[in-house]
Amino acid sequence: MNGRKQQLLKQHRRNKRMALLLALLTLLAVGVLIAWWLPLLLLVLGWVVHEAWFADHLFYSPRDDYQHEFPADCLSVPARIEQGVLQVEAQVDGYDTLILELRLKATWLGRLLDPHVLLGGDRQDFERGVAGRRYLNLSGLPADGLAVRPRFCRIDGELRLHAMRNPDYAGQRLLIVAPHADDAELAAFGLYSRAAEVAIVTLTQGEIEAENYQRLGLEKDAAARLKGRLRAWDSLAAPLWGGVPQTHCVQLGYYCLQLPLMAERPQQPFGSRESGENDVRSVRNHNPIRLPADADGLPSWNNLIADLAAVIDHYRPEVVLTPHPQLDPHHDHVASTRALLEACERAAWQAQTLLLYANHLHDNDRWPMGPAGNGIALPPAITPLPADRLWSPSLDAQQQLDKAMALGLQHDLQGPLPLKRRWRRLIQRALVGRRWPATGEDEFFRKAVRRHELFWVRPINRNIDK
Repeated sequence: MNGRKQQLLKQHRRNKRMALLLALLTLLAVGVLIAWWLPLLLLVLGWVVHEAWFADHLFYSPRDDYQHEFPADCLSVPARIEQGVLQVEAQVDGYDTLILELRLKATWLGRLLDPHVLLGGDRQDFERGVAGRRYLNLSGLPADGLAVRPRFCRIDGELRLHAMRNPDYAGQRLLIVAPHADDAELAAFGLYSRAAEVAIVTLTQGEIEAENYQRLGLEKDAAARLKGRLRAWDSLAAPLWGGVPQTHCVQLGYYCLQLPLMAERPQQPFGSRESGENDVRSVRNHNPIRLPADADGLPSWNNLIADLAAVIDHYRPEVVLTPHPQLDPHHDHVASTRALLEACERAAWQAQTLLLYANHLHDNDRWPMGPAGNGIALPPAITPLPADRLWSPSLDAQQQLDKAMALGLQHDLQGPLPLKRRWRRLIQRALVGRRWPATGEDEFFRKAVRRHELFWVRPINRNIDK
């Protein structure tokens, strides 16, 4: 997480501790003044209420407006809903990405159940208690004449449709920058599985948080080494399911959560926090090309930049996919995009376009909200984002199933749910009506397997940090 999300999480936990302390004092008073057994009953009921309605990590008010901006070449036209049908006041044929801006206000039931909007056969969910500007993704749907039905909320105020036109980037040479094994699949499996030519470069081994592997009788460092080997293998093997040959998959072997430190001290090597290793060559045996850091194996920023520049010059991409530096707060994700931009300046080959993706958010751990298989509404943006063009290609049912199976190949998404989370899901299923897919238990099977994938489009010569 970056500094902003750490502050939000710290504030959330502080407020939660204060609420728990107040509740505990109240329960003690009830036990003394009324009956000893009543606090126990209230404690159980309070825990159930918390798990059903207050366990979401939402670090902003549902009443906040989302603040998305669109580029000058975006067609923005008024729209209205008449008798439950969307009417658009302009012709939008030929535009591939359609975003409907509107204001939603939750009904009283929308404070208990997830408010959502039904769009023909699609569904897009929002925060309980929503009361502000939101953005529906109509890409792949016939906008004019579309049935629009809000559930547990109502649509207020004026509507506006934003339409954007993009080439099909699947027809261009792609390079996907994945900070960890599974990031390429989460963000872009649907895209890369139909791309004419694509390469995937994974920056880290993904060796930390290997407690599950200690159950095999391994010490902490040995468990981390095993996890790093497995996830490095995943980064090379899983793309085969999407038609990407091993000759187009590169594993750099740097270490988790060390990339930001490497960036601050470019010449200094930073070994793994948990595995005890400090040589990136340990997982490079199957790489199809020789890289600069193969000479000494040092996990330094200078080596990382040189490796990425070599990958760019070898595969000569026209389009590069990388994490969105303003939306995705994961430290390694932010550092990965920074490394890519430095490598682009050093490389002889110059790509033209960046497609930015977000597998994590600052403010909302549930986005995309709602059940798997539905569209991806735009994420919360409480502070304005750069006015990038959006591209949101659609995935049919078979592509979604293939994407879910690709996630199932990733070792980091296979572990059993903790008992507390299992209980939470049972409670939310019973009281809130939430559903999770049968394809996998990890939350990413719900969040990532959708009718859309979503990318922000920037020219590569633009300063991405602005």
